[in-house]
Parts: sequence; C-alpha cells; structure tokens
Amino acid sequence: MIPRNRLKLFFLSARPPVALLAVLATVAFAATFVRGGDNWPEFRGPSADGHSDAVGLPLHWSETENIKWKTAIHDKGWSSPVVWGSQIWMTTATEDGKELFVVCVDRDRGKILHDIKLFDIAKPGFCPPTNSYASPTPVVEAGRVYAHFGSYGTACLDTATGQTLWSRRDLPCDHWRAPGSSPILYGELLFIDFDGYDQQYVIALEKSTGKTRWKRARNIDYGTNNGDLKKAFATPALVKTETGVQLVSPSAVATIAYDPLSGEELWKVYHGGMNTAMRPVFGHGLVFVSAGETGPIRLLAVRPDGHGDVTNSHVAWKLTRGVPARSSLMLVDDLIFMASEQGVITCLEAQTGAVAWQKRLGGEHNASPVFAEGRVYFFDVNGKAHVIQVDRQGKVLARNQLDEGCMASPAIAGKALFVRTKTHLYRIEQSSPAP
Repeated sequence: MIPRNRLKLFFLSARPPVALLAVLATVAFAATFVRGGDNWPEFRGPSADGHSDAVGLPLHWSETENIKWKTAIHDKGWSSPVVWGSQIWMTTATEDGKELFVVCVDRDRGKILHDIKLFDIAKPGFCPPTNSYASPTPVVEAGRVYAHFGSYGTACLDTATGQTLWSRRDLPCDHWRAPGSSPILYGELLFIDFDGYDQQYVIALEKSTGKTRWKRARNIDYGTNNGDLKKAFATPALVKTETGVQLVSPSAVATIAYDPLSGEELWKVYHGGMNTAMRPVFGHGLVFVSAGETGPIRLLAVRPDGHGDVTNSHVAWKLTRGVPARSSLMLVDDLIFMASEQGVITCLEAQTGAVAWQKRLGGEHNASPVFAEGRVYFFDVNGKAHVIQVDRQGKVLARNQLDEGCMASPAIAGKALFVRTKTHLYRIEQSSPAP
C-alpha cells in the first residue's frame, strides 16, 4: 500500500512519471470500485453497474409514504443525481438550452445549497423532447464535482464554495440531437466521449487543470458519410482484466477498448447500429455491450483479451432483438435484467444470452435500474417503479407510483433511494415505525 505522504506528493506533482501514474490509477480504481456506502459518485454508481450493498431500502412508496423530502428542480435536465457526503449534485438547463446550470441539494434536508449558472449558449443546436441540454450526469469526488454539457462546456467546481476551478469550451462536436455521454474519472484523468454528427473522438483531461492529456479520433469504418449514423450517446466503462484496466467506449457501429493512460487502442468490435445510452458492464470474463436500436445486433458479449479487430474472434454470444436502447442492463450473479422502451422486462443467462423469462409490465423505460438486497428497481417515464426479485421467476415484489416519471437514473446512498423525476428530486427512505 502506498503511504499517504507519498500519495500527497504525487497529487501535488503536475506531471508524474507514467509508471507512478499507472500505480496510483490502479490504487484509485480499486478504492472506488466498491458497492453502496454513503457515496454514489457517477452515472450508475461507485461500481458503474447500478449495484449497491445498501440494506434497509424501502420496498413501497408513494407521494405520501416513505418520502423523507421532495425538492423541486427548476427547468429541464435528465442527468442523474450523484451523491458525495452530505451533497447531491445534478445539472439542469432551460428548455431552449440557452442557460446551463449545476444544482447541489443538501442530502439531509433537501434544501438547495448551490444553484449555479455555468454557461450561456447563444445558439444551441436542436434537442428533441426525449433528450435535454443537461442529460450527461456529473461525476463527483471529495472536494470536486465535474459538470459536463457536451460541446457546450465542461467545468470543475469546488463542492464547498461552488467556485469554478477550470472550464473547457473548446471541445467541438455537433451532437445533432443534444449531448448524452457522461464523464467518468480514473486516477488523475477525466474521460469524455464525443460522438457527433461531424466529429467522433474520446478525450482524457487532467482533472486538476482540465488540460488535454490525450485525444483519439474514432478509428471506425462507419460505412457511410451520413453523420446522423455516426453519432452516439454512450458513457464508457472501466474494465479491470487480467492484463490491466481498459476503457471500453461504445460508439456508433463499433465499440473500442483503449488503454486509459495512453489512449492506445487495444481492441475493437463491430456490431452496427448506434449506442443510444447503455453503459457497458463486465462479468464472467465478458464485456456486455449494446449496439443500440438500429443495428442488426442489439446486444453482444465480448471477451476483452483480444487485440485489433475482434469481431470474428472474441464475441461469445449476441442478441438481435428485445434489447433496450436507452436503459442500461443489470448484471446480478449469472443473470442479466433489462427493461425495454416498450415496457418488457427480460432476464437472460449471462454466459449464454439465453432468455430465462420475460414479463410485460408496461411503461417506457429510459432510466437505468439499480440493485440492492436481492432486488432490482425499475423506474419508468410515467412515474411507476417496479421492484423485481432476483431469480429465475421474476416475482414482482412491489409497484410504486410518483406524480412524475423518470428520465434520469436513481442513486442509492445510505438507506435511501434518491430519485429524480422530470420535476423533482426525492429522498425515498423507510419511515421510522411509530413509537
């Protein structure tokens, strides 16, 4: 274990040696790759797969039951809440996209602590009703939160004061239908995908300064000059393999794995289509990747130990239908759970892709599910939430209803669910029994 004094000296260094950077990144990765606890630092949580080890989450709730507080969030934003200590952060934007904000809510009381306008946009691009100008989820750590709005701007703020420490507004990309990819952290680096109509690249920024550490154009044969078929909205994932950590980054047509420290391309798999929002997950020696809603392949399981183009050599199995385009899948033990835009919940065998069961529960699902205590929680756009038991029968344990639905994915911290609907942020927690 690296002593604290050496860690402090390292982080004060502007340009640490690559070897030491690799060691510290691995330490940071291991330290943050935990499930549950009091923090939910990024899209899909501390382990990037929606898992929590929380105990005592409520099974039932409504507008009048098991709601500790409910706080209105102004304007429109689909970014998910992230939690660090006593703070909850998210972004929002005016309907026309001309003003972009970051909002911080007190975790205990639900009071708004910071409401900061970060950027003014003179001429925002087009945004359909299914997206927002504040869809990318922030990432938070001790003392810092990183808010991202695609090409409109990225900023690092001090979480105590709300002061902007650095910002970037020089990362071009025509998102065509507004941004969606969320930033993630690894060691001293902040990673962001830019898959637009005109440009497609992955970039690593130094989290302390915002300076570019590396930038890689997508090395993909899209088979078309139509930029509408080159865009994507996915968030990358860090995968720890036997040979090291990989940055697995889905795009349109293909998914690429990079060395996170250098940006070197490690492997690539072609699947067609366009990844709308699903984040990759890893288990059983396989990376599970969505190919989106338009491709001939909708979901595939890839062994991450290949090099170069692994399309014909490292795909363990693939599905061609019944896979969601927006909601990320949930891997629990040897089962995969997923909810489609048509309200169908499907359970797959993770190692083969075989369907274990399917249920039509209704509702359109954009939010990604979360898992705790042997249950998977699904939230739809109409305010309904289904709680499903993790097994090969798919027993529905509860059906709950809020006034508005979810475009954002929920967070879990302590014994509470933090649920952002289209209008409010809720702290859903089991009420203490009456004395």
